[in-house]
Amino acid sequence: MNIDLHSRIAVVTGASRGIGASIAALLGQCGAHVVVNYRENEGKALAVVDGITAAGGSAEALCFDVADETLVGEALRDVAARHGRIDILINNAGVSRDSLLLRAKPSDFETMVNTNLKGPFFCSFHAARYMLKQKYGRILNVSSVVGLGGNAGQSGYATTKAGLVGMTKSIAKELGPKGILVNAIAPGLVETDMVRGVDLEQIVKNIPLRRIGRPEDIAGLAAFLCSDLNTYITGQVVVIDGGLYV
Repeated sequence: MNIDLHSRIAVVTGASRGIGASIAALLGQCGAHVVVNYRENEGKALAVVDGITAAGGSAEALCFDVADETLVGEALRDVAARHGRIDILINNAGVSRDSLLLRAKPSDFETMVNTNLKGPFFCSFHAARYMLKQKYGRILNVSSVVGLGGNAGQSGYATTKAGLVGMTKSIAKELGPKGILVNAIAPGLVETDMVRGVDLEQIVKNIPLRRIGRPEDIAGLAAFLCSDLNTYITGQVVVIDGGLYV
């Protein structure tokens, strides 16, 4: 059975690269019209859009900063006005500013809170308004295994990703009675800009599948959770890490 997202409108934040770009591409392949959100890199966002349309899909690029509630509201209002609905929201935009606790900069922590926590809250707040009218919706938050188990040198990042888990579970309980499913995924190490410079050799030895994840691995799980193949999973955090933390 194939995942069919035809007639669905999907908004993917931070979709100009990495996991977000892969999720956007797969949702497009499954038939959704994909709104590729970006904050700065228009060229990469347009490349994602071109890739989706070249494969026969439908997509557009939309610039807004998820940390700015006013801009989020205006952007999602525009999407709903032009397309009549918002069916899927992928809260993927995220940043990491790694440092040991005693070397941490308050400004870096604030940046992570603004993007990793406030961003998903603002986007969910505005998207849910349209989903409630439809009595249908899928919200998927991209957390991290670091938010579940912590990691030395990533206390700030872990705090924001753990907070996203609590947000997911709370919103799922609020919106479930209206037919809106809210879940989170917690990727392990994935081939993105965030792992550049990391010595992966020893880590890979501890992963049963003997490799780090690819963005496409994460996209497949995201597409399933946001499709009508998923009708009874909500409020959950699905770990996808190759078995690293079994």
